[in-house]
Amino acid sequence: MKNIIIIGASGHGSVILDCIEKEGKYNVVGFVDSFKQKGTTHNGYEILGNEFEIPYLTKKNNLYGGIIAIGDNWTRKNVCDRITVIAPDFRFITSIHPKAVIGKDTYIGKGTVIMPGAIVNSNTVIKDFCILNTNSSLGHDSIIEEFSSIAPGVSIGGGFYLGTFSAVSIGAIIIENIMIREHTIIGAGSLVTKDFPEYIVAHGTPAKIIRTRERGEYYLKGTSGRTSNIPIYTTPS
Repeated sequence: MKNIIIIGASGHGSVILDCIEKEGKYNVVGFVDSFKQKGTTHNGYEILGNEFEIPYLTKKNNLYGGIIAIGDNWTRKNVCDRITVIAPDFRFITSIHPKAVIGKDTYIGKGTVIMPGAIVNSNTVIKDFCILNTNSSLGHDSIIEEFSSIAPGVSIGGGFYLGTFSAVSIGAIIIENIMIREHTIIGAGSLVTKDFPEYIVAHGTPAKIIRTRERGEYYLKGTSGRTSNIPIYTTPS
């Protein structure tokens, strides 16, 4: 099997590790993490260093590539950009858990993770560096743009569109033919019955706009660097 690394030794990284191990396509050499001590372990795998050591690690371990295990969409983009500068030839892999269901004529981009129990129905496009979390369901003929995410237990009807850097939080339900523009967050447990514009937070049953949000604003509960007075809605960590 080809050697890879996981970038991000967190809870989300643990779930991605499980996906990769169950898939059986790659051999995980270890984790790369800027906030964990080099030489310690995470889920039995060594922390090999930070992203600046990727060129060295690639040569040392004959790496085929790796995957970014960071739940926050904007942070995942920033790490991806940094790695692309540090190691321009680094290859980003995709991981699909064997208990996910992938429909006919679907496209899944690089760096994307499809978690156990997720369902992707036919004629759907999921672009690069996306997350479809555990037991989420995505209807037919949908489009998920780059660096966006769908949390556990989300149920989405057909003809859905999710813009870049947007996220649908845990347990939300979205009816068919809905468009959610870029940098928008749908709150946990919401019922979405209409389209939503870019740069907003929407929540409720039915979902309504709660406030606007800024480009790159943190939205994951417990994420460092967020402003204390910003409402947080649970999404994959």
